Amino acid sequence: MFMKFRLVSEFSPTGDQPQAIEKLAKGVRAGVPHQVLLGVTGSGKTATMAWVMERAQKPVLVLEPNKTLAAQVYQELKEFFPDNEVHYFVSYYDYYQPEAYIPQSDTYIEKDAKVNEILDRMRHEAVQEVLQRKDVIVVASVSCIYNIGSPEEYQKVSLELRQGQLLTRRALLSHLASLQYERNDIEFLPGTFRVRGDVVEVHAVTGKELIRIEFSGDKIEMLEITAVREGRSDIASLSDAIPTAYPTLRSGDVASPTSYRLFPAKFWVTPEDKLKIALRNIRSELTERLKEFRLQGKNLEAERLEQRTNYDLEMIEESGYCHGIENYSRHMEFRRPGEAPFTLLDYFGDSFLVFVDESHLAYSQLRAMSVQDRMRKEALVEHGFRLPSAADNRPLNFEEFLERAPYLISVSATPGNWELQQAGRDRIAEQLLRPTGLPEPAIEIRPTSKQMENVLGEIRRLKEQNQRALVITLTKRLAEDIASYLQERGVETQWLHSEIKTLERPLILEKLRRGKFDVLVGVNLLREGLDLPEVALVAILDADKEGFLRNKTTLIQTMGRAARHPAGRAILYADKETESMREAIHEVERRRAIQLAHNKKHGITPAPIIKAIRPWQLGDTKKKAVEAEFASAQDPALLEKEMKKAAAGLDFERAAELRDLLEQAKDDTKR
Repeated sequence: MFMKFRLVSEFSPTGDQPQAIEKLAKGVRAGVPHQVLLGVTGSGKTATMAWVMERAQKPVLVLEPNKTLAAQVYQELKEFFPDNEVHYFVSYYDYYQPEAYIPQSDTYIEKDAKVNEILDRMRHEAVQEVLQRKDVIVVASVSCIYNIGSPEEYQKVSLELRQGQLLTRRALLSHLASLQYERNDIEFLPGTFRVRGDVVEVHAVTGKELIRIEFSGDKIEMLEITAVREGRSDIASLSDAIPTAYPTLRSGDVASPTSYRLFPAKFWVTPEDKLKIALRNIRSELTERLKEFRLQGKNLEAERLEQRTNYDLEMIEESGYCHGIENYSRHMEFRRPGEAPFTLLDYFGDSFLVFVDESHLAYSQLRAMSVQDRMRKEALVEHGFRLPSAADNRPLNFEEFLERAPYLISVSATPGNWELQQAGRDRIAEQLLRPTGLPEPAIEIRPTSKQMENVLGEIRRLKEQNQRALVITLTKRLAEDIASYLQERGVETQWLHSEIKTLERPLILEKLRRGKFDVLVGVNLLREGLDLPEVALVAILDADKEGFLRNKTTLIQTMGRAARHPAGRAILYADKETESMREAIHEVERRRAIQLAHNKKHGITPAPIIKAIRPWQLGDTKKKAVEAEFASAQDPALLEKEMKKAAAGLDFERAAELRDLLEQAKDDTKR
């Protein structure tokens, strides 16, 4: 299905946005493989990207260096394109410890992960829409370069259901099982199905639709689709020609299409005929590898590999799936040794547009990921924990990524040398002016002695003016300690680093903007791209500790967090001025001078950015469900009864949430 991208905004391009948009869009139309958008913080880079998307009219992948930035850009683009498909594709783990072996201490670390079901559903939804539509934007973290299985097989094993189709109920249930849907007649969750006489109900793995299939004998009598979350449009017309090309339904809406395509509940689902061949090939590789180990006298490694692999094969034969099935993906997908894996990029086809946001950081990650993965896999293979083919379950290397990105636009306030050289001088679009007239923040260097007392004094002055601050430190432990120090002195503070769950990070940033706390303390998650107009001060501790977190690029990026406020300032606490500090300060002051000169020439008075605070809908979902359930309940007795019931049932998390609601209800009663 093809719908044109249509951008909706109350603003028009201004400053140097029009020339940047025209230059980039013209380059895409001309087939230029690599361009650069050099845009200062607060100049509206995301808006410029959106206008280029509208001009280019191609499917879009926006690559972000972390999940927090991905969430922010995802929300912004959903507002820019309310009539098109905008999706979020990040790692679906809240916690992930990869399988590893450390020979020096003979320590095997088993893979340990906690899957976030919401993120898993969003990944499936993104992939399915990319396969079916052209007006799709996917905002992804760098995890999108990891293997997710063949797009051809993902489509081929999908099941097309049609009204009047000759299909027995038993055959349908068998198909659903092969697609890794689980039967559950009690708890009807995404990725499950249930049976009610002649009716089979399927909860799509995306979580957004319920499919009701009613049989009459050995024929499908009726299909019915019920939306289970808020969508965008009504159910005016459904296409017969394209089974899945119908509008997104609003929650509770019901449609009766003549056909529907049901995609697998998991990636790496292989047709049964091919699965048998793949299993034979895995056994053949196992036999060869066992011979190698025994010839080398590595009997322990041989026994370990034989036991582990045979267990996995038995599981795959019985259920079509096993824990760690991705390690056999080369055989499942019939790839040659060393051949690149299938990733999200392969689902887009041959003509799509890739924006690499904060490219100075993202490209470094893309280069490092395959190297780190290979080193870990080599140890596992060498010591008999995995077959050699497991090494081909890997992320793309940097060259493979570039081969799959036909139109690449690098976006950064501080692009690296590589992307500048690839684009060349003629393909760099500069965006140094802010529509609001806000200049780069004023910079001050202060000594490190008594730096915390100094920071505390600055924060208290900001609080009186309803302004926020970011405090940037070097380690997670320090971030937590500093947050505790400030809280003990009466400052509402929150720390933010990589151990905060993915879906909770945007919620923390939302609370900062709303004034639920005054200070956010972090390490490097507070550097690139975060849109926090209320922040008037960035305090960088130990700015003279030259290194990854205190080089020219990171200092410019970090100071830029204060560039969205008219009184924006950056204080660098340091006892000496390093080369990185000098270069960063010089570049920030150069950009500040350009903006001030532009303001003077055009009579512009810097104005604060007025940006709506978007509620983050994906975090803290259990608590929201409890709050929704008791939204109208003002009776403390009812809440207390439910709280005790939850505690008796050992559901302590729900009990705690009910306790909070109970306390709130009591406070409301007193008032």
